[in-house]
Parts: sequence; structure tokens; C-alpha cells
Amino acid sequence: MKKTGKDDGNQLTTALTAFKLILGNPLARALIKPALRKYEIDGRELPALYWALSIYAGESINCPLMVRFQAETIKLLLKLGIKIARGDEQAVKEALLRDPHIRRGIWVVLEGIAKYGITVPQRLAGPFLIVWNFTNMCNFRCRHCYQRADRPLASELSLEEKLNLVDQLDKAGVAAVAISGGEPTIHPDFYPVVKELASRGIHTSVATNGWTFANMEKLKKAVDLGLKYVEVSVDSAKPEKHDKFRGIPGAWEHAIKTLENAVDLGTSHGMAVIMDKETYHEIDDILDLAESIGVKRVIFFNLIPTGRAEDMVRADLTPDEREEFMKEVYRQMKKRRIEILTTAPQYARVTLLESSGKNVTPAHFYIGENNSVKTLAEFIGGCGAGRIYAGIEPDGTVTPCVFLPLPVGNIRTKPFREIWETSRIFNLLRDRDNFTGVCQSCPYRNICGGCRARAYHYTLDLLGDDPGCIINRRTWEDIVRYGKPKGISEVSWVDESTAMRVPVLYVPGYYRAVEVAGRNFMPERTALQPQK
Repeated sequence: MKKTGKDDGNQLTTALTAFKLILGNPLARALIKPALRKYEIDGRELPALYWALSIYAGESINCPLMVRFQAETIKLLLKLGIKIARGDEQAVKEALLRDPHIRRGIWVVLEGIAKYGITVPQRLAGPFLIVWNFTNMCNFRCRHCYQRADRPLASELSLEEKLNLVDQLDKAGVAAVAISGGEPTIHPDFYPVVKELASRGIHTSVATNGWTFANMEKLKKAVDLGLKYVEVSVDSAKPEKHDKFRGIPGAWEHAIKTLENAVDLGTSHGMAVIMDKETYHEIDDILDLAESIGVKRVIFFNLIPTGRAEDMVRADLTPDEREEFMKEVYRQMKKRRIEILTTAPQYARVTLLESSGKNVTPAHFYIGENNSVKTLAEFIGGCGAGRIYAGIEPDGTVTPCVFLPLPVGNIRTKPFREIWETSRIFNLLRDRDNFTGVCQSCPYRNICGGCRARAYHYTLDLLGDDPGCIINRRTWEDIVRYGKPKGISEVSWVDESTAMRVPVLYVPGYYRAVEVAGRNFMPERTALQPQK
């Protein structure tokens, strides 16, 4: 019987451990660097490194002799590393062969190590994950929508541009794309884009309100085209409560039916729940509902005060409530037969302490209790905004995270790979020595790092403290006392190379890095002053 699911995750962590053990050696990194040269094979121009991993996994590829040589080099390094890590080489090879997205993830890790050496958290050559806000079109009016989704934007990418973006993401080594919105499943481009993503070996998932896929035939069509994972939003175990929150009668019924369809079809799936004061008191009922349906995975998402949720501070958890919520998630995970996760990056610290050092659960992930999980936690490094993932808006604008809408470029004017490598905001986020306040000196910063979106939206300090953490309780108390800082105003900056005035957003008294027209603007950071 083939291993799946968590076992694939175990093989990934075994491979990552092998890389860390072997590739800390400059000689080993030098052996990999020639494999970064690109070769066009079967109509796709990708690095020899990717093709070498495919050959190592057992694929038959008609390729140049140099790629064959690189495959032997990769094989030698992996065999040695896996042996030292006490892993199962055959299991790793099977995981690589079965799941091209794992192969792609290893590609960007290896290329990152070849370029930047071993870093903690690891700096990658490309993102593991893209969250793509496919369209602003939506048939719901959710109270907490970060996108303020409603009608499609006139500036949205055409189908041709979307397919070109898929090609760019393929060349950048992206392992997974989560299609979000708005509601992507009601857009006519959804199915052809799913097909194209899947054809590139990119793990393709969708975040949906469940309205479309309550129809089994429509879900089956997407799965047949290559959709691997369906995540359905559920805000309450009570239908009337969910429907009120979503603004549409029958929303709960459709969401539950979609989850039931995914279970019946055997499609990987998850139930997505907002982590706020309402769900804080309803966690048992929500998990009971999930188990009654047969759901395998429940993810509690941080509430980010942006979009329609901008003023939902009163609904947000206090640092103490969030800490208790995360502890309860860990306890529930231990007693139930489903995966229960949270996107709060502090969860890594909570699981480390609750398990007395035996377990570290990175946000979004569960692998199990084994030593290699700690390596994965360090590679992922908690909040991955601009480091291991990025957001893309409906018009092609690239951001560090869909909850952190700071534009760093647009794929219509600059290739995604170039944006990923050169963005000043991204590069600031990749070095935690740039952090300020408590998060900079926190002993858990390499497995947590705080949620950059919450830090930004609550304090306007992109690299400052996440007020959702108990270690930053004082920051939260100041926000409750004085309110979220306001006063964003538009000013202009003179571009010295052209003598032109470029409009930028600047926050007086706060740090905000902004990129405009490919140029970097870095206002001076001054001390945060509470509002009166």
C-alpha cells in the first residue's frame, strides 16, 4: 500500500533534514550551483535541478547528458543526507515520484540553499505557496471579507493573462497555488486555470464558500481537471448564525453539502473557521459538526482587521484568549481523529511548550511528533509573508500576503520571479534581524515571527510586534486603550532619476515600506505615539 498524507509530509521533512545536514558544506553547495542552469524539455524551461529530481524519483526523461550528470550528483547528496538523517530513501523517492509539488518544493529549497546558504528561517528561491485572489466577483457579502469582494474589477486579468501567470509561477518553482477570491468557482476562467496549473505539477486548491460545489457534478469536474484540495468556510455550527455572518440565506446548507460531497468523492478537504470571540465559545460544537460530516481537517484562521473586518476589533481575541484557544486546539487535536490547525504563527510556540519540547507544529501544517518536524518548523519559520508565500490580486498585483495588501509589483509589467527576488519589502521580511520591538528578540522568532499582517494593520509597523501574542500583551492593551492608529495620508516623493513626483502612501509617525513604479521608498521610522 502506498503511503499518503502525513507520510508524504514525513518524507519531505526527512529530505529537508538531509539538506540541512549535507548542504551546510560550501563544497556541496558548489556542486549544486551548476544545476541552476535552465533546460527546455517537453516545452517547459526549468532548471536542471528540477529535471534531476524527476530522474532521481524514477521518471523517464529525454534530456541532455549534463542533466543526467546533475541527477547523479543530487542522488549522491540525497543518499548521504537521508542516511545521516536515518530516513527511508525509497519512501522519499516514492513521495517525489507521486507528488510533483513536493519535488517542486524541494527544488526551491535546494536552489535557495545553493544561492543563500543555510539560513534560519530558510530563504527560498521561490515560494512554496501562492494565494491567488482570482477575482473580486462574489455571490456572498461576508462581514469579515478581507477583499471587500462584490463585483469583478474592470482591471482583472484576462484568461490569456491568467495562463501566462501560470507559466510564470511554473518557472519560479511555485509548488502550490490556492485559488481564492472573491468566489473563484463562479468565474468562467476557474476550470481552465485549474487544468493548466495541474498540468504543471502545481498542487492546486481552492478556498470557497461552498455554493458551487454543493453540486457534486461541478466538484467532480474540478477534481477531474486536477483540483487537489477544497477548503470550505464555516463560521458556526448553527446555520442561522453562519448565514447571518455570510449575508446569504442557505449559505450554511451549501457549505456543509460541499464538505459532504468532498468526503464522498474522497477529495482532500478542510473546514476553514475564523478564530474570534464567537468560535472561541463554540469550538466543541464546530469540531463535533466536522466529525459528523467526516471532515479530516479543520483550520482556525486568524482574524485580520482589514477589508470589511477593519473595524471588527471587538470581535478579535485578546492575547490571553488566543493563547487559551491555541492550547484548546492542541488538546482537541490529541483527543480527536482529525487534524486541527490554526494559522496563528504563535501555535508553534504553544505546541512546543504544551508537548514539553516533543512537538513543534508550524502554522497551517501538521506532520506528527518526530524530530524532523523541528527542521520543517525552522524552514517554514512561522509567518511566511514574502518568504515562503505571496499573494496575487485579481489584476496581477503581487503582495506579501492577501491579508497584507502592500503592492510590490505587477506581473503585467515585471516577471513574477524578478518581483520575488528584488522586492525590498520581501527582502525585509526575510531577515528577522529587521524586526523591531519584542518580536526581534523573542526566543521563538524563528518558528513564529508573529503575524506580519496583524502587526501592520494594528500598528502600521510592518516589522513590529503582533498584538495577538501574550508576550506582546502591552501592545494589545495600548490598542484597546487608544484605538488602532489612523491618519494615513497621501503625499508625494520626488524620484531623483526622473525629477517626477510619485504619489505614495505614507503614515506619519509609523514605519511603512512602499514600492512605487519599481522604485523603493522608505520613510524614516519614528516612535509610535498613542492616539488621543
